Amino acid sequence: MNVVRTANELGPQNVNPILWNQSVGYARQICARIFRDGGSPADAVVAFEIAGEKATDWSKAVELIAEALSSAPTKRAA
Repeated sequence: MNVVRTANELGPQNVNPILWNQSVGYARQICARIFRDGGSPADAVVAFEIAGEKATDWSKAVELIAEALSSAPTKRAA
């Protein structure tokens, strides 16, 4: 049986697949909560302060949030 995986399930090539899977799971939970509260995909992206990205549907919002969660933290000056 051949299983076809979408780009969302595979994740970026530079991210650990286990981290990506966990990030997608958290992103789905977050989006579900925002959806239940009457929010839109754009509201979910704004909640993570992802600048310059427009989420037109929930799958795109999940992908953007998962990328934000799985990216390396940036160093901040003291």
